[in-house]
Amino acid sequence: MERRAVLMAVMAGVAGAPLRLFARDKPWRVGFFYLGSRQSAMETNRYTPFIEGMRELGYEEGKQYVLVARFADSAYERLPAIAAELAAADLDVVVSTATGTHNALKKATTTLPIVSTNMIDPVREGFADTLAHPGRNFTGLSTQFSERLPKNLEFLRMAMPRLSRLAALWTPGNATHTPLLKDLDAVARGESIRVVHVGASTPREIDSGFATMARERVEAFIILGDALFVQQFRQIAEGAAKHHLASIYSAAEYPEFGGLMSYGPSFRENYRRAAVFVDKILKGAKPGDLPFEQPMKFELVINRKTARTIGLPLSQELLLRADRVIE
Repeated sequence: MERRAVLMAVMAGVAGAPLRLFARDKPWRVGFFYLGSRQSAMETNRYTPFIEGMRELGYEEGKQYVLVARFADSAYERLPAIAAELAAADLDVVVSTATGTHNALKKATTTLPIVSTNMIDPVREGFADTLAHPGRNFTGLSTQFSERLPKNLEFLRMAMPRLSRLAALWTPGNATHTPLLKDLDAVARGESIRVVHVGASTPREIDSGFATMARERVEAFIILGDALFVQQFRQIAEGAAKHHLASIYSAAEYPEFGGLMSYGPSFRENYRRAAVFVDKILKGAKPGDLPFEQPMKFELVINRKTARTIGLPLSQELLLRADRVIE
């Protein structure tokens, strides 16, 4: 009788267990929504780390899961249609990679689990009740960029102690940029630095932006995070060199592509880490119960060759602060 009771208890547990804990007769379906181009995702090494992260957890693409990848080529007007397509594609989870893709998915579905690789402020943007307990269908990684703005300005000021005119390169299609501009204005005002807002939504408008910076006689610029700017790293770095402007971005890929400086977390690691969230969701976890993670480490990367190109002598103090110097 005791053995029978044990067997009945085991069977009852099996009956109540989530089906997804057992072997499936078909692969999981995982979405990957990237605001920029496929080429940009490959060149800046944002796509591959996610695939590698999944492989490290035992998921082989084409076997344990099918990746349904969509790239918007930095065309914000395409995002709603792509989000609606993904929401209707019978997916188990979607990896979302930018503010624009997050917002489009938020409007398209409230039930499909979504993992963010890069969210500036989940609570302020309305994607989570709290970082510890999101409570909705979003989870993932938060970069808290607004908190890094003072450091961006500090490093530019270390490179240019007499900095007084600064530009902010932003894109009107990015919903987070308007509040970030206000944050930057407030920080710069305290340093007696005037900020010129230079909006750009296309590569051509980026070139026009440099003309605006020249006309306004700015000495340096901060690039707000956006997939368009990631896609156009080389163009921006070349424009900065042509106009002899110091510049800083949040991702190390920018100085790797010829920009002057970057300060921020490892976005490549964020994409690899996103696989951990996907794994937990495929095993039954609800995104609303998975806390948003914040980066533990920020890196300052400086391209010394670029500094020489624009005629900017870098202080030993700044170079010593750098985690990596590209010669």
